[in-house]
Amino acid sequence: MNYFRTAMLLAGLTALFMGVGYLIGGQGGAMIAFFVAAAMNLISYWNADRLVLSMHGAQEIDAVSAPDLVALVRELAGRAGLPMPRVYLMDNPQPNAFATGRNPQHAAVAVTSGLLQRMSREELAGVLAHELAHIRNHDTLIMTITATIAGAISMLAQFGMFFGGNRDNNNGGTGLLGTLAMVILAPIAAMLVQMAISRTREYAADDMGARIAGRPEWLASALAKLDAAAHAIPNNDAERNPATAHLFIVNPLSGQRMDNLFSTHPATENRIAALQQLASEMNQGGITAPRTTQRTPAGPWSRRPAGPWG
Repeated sequence: MNYFRTAMLLAGLTALFMGVGYLIGGQGGAMIAFFVAAAMNLISYWNADRLVLSMHGAQEIDAVSAPDLVALVRELAGRAGLPMPRVYLMDNPQPNAFATGRNPQHAAVAVTSGLLQRMSREELAGVLAHELAHIRNHDTLIMTITATIAGAISMLAQFGMFFGGNRDNNNGGTGLLGTLAMVILAPIAAMLVQMAISRTREYAADDMGARIAGRPEWLASALAKLDAAAHAIPNNDAERNPATAHLFIVNPLSGQRMDNLFSTHPATENRIAALQQLASEMNQGGITAPRTTQRTPAGPWSRRPAGPWG
């Protein structure tokens, strides 16, 4: 079902891409946009994760450079029944994180330096478990492809401003209206697609991530800190690439640009309330952690000091 949704998304974004191409160059522009979109679809499927990681300056780390962080990811992956993902670090003061990759066998988890500095080990475990839940739910493929194609649509729409619409169109008024629609509506349509994907999947990842970690209050506490810090600390890489905002656990954008008119995440207070309800149900014995394929010790990170991280 997830691959069907991915195919439908690619088809819809390709059609939108062609529409923008038509507004820029008529039928010829639409055909060029189609071939470009087809090439982008192939590139996105195989390399979207690398493109997104590169956009945010993420550097891969290992057990030598960051032993505590990698050990924590490994343990949580074991609890989730997942292969060990690659781990990346972004030199960014804003605490945040995202997961990417076309499937669990080719997945990666990226965290910012600000996340490691501001979170306790328990809160970090909650955040990492949330990202692993995205991998387990096969969200990362559709979310990463959306980021790359939606970003391209926004760039193409801005590029259209310099062409002044379809100059071959006999109706100059229609060309002007087409240009305005292209510049305004195409980025909005791309953001709406991201919003529809992200909002539904964030609740599901919160729920499963809390079960993987075994303590929903860890993620709830982390979300409160993340939301406050995201409004106070700018994420310059995300501001330059707003189409990737929906990948992060909380919206990394400052809210000062048009890109933020449409939030890509549910309200943090609603997410925290859902986690608190889950914690209550788990404490009453009505909910258990997800079944895994690999046995690991239960939560030793809670007995370790909060750092250093390598």
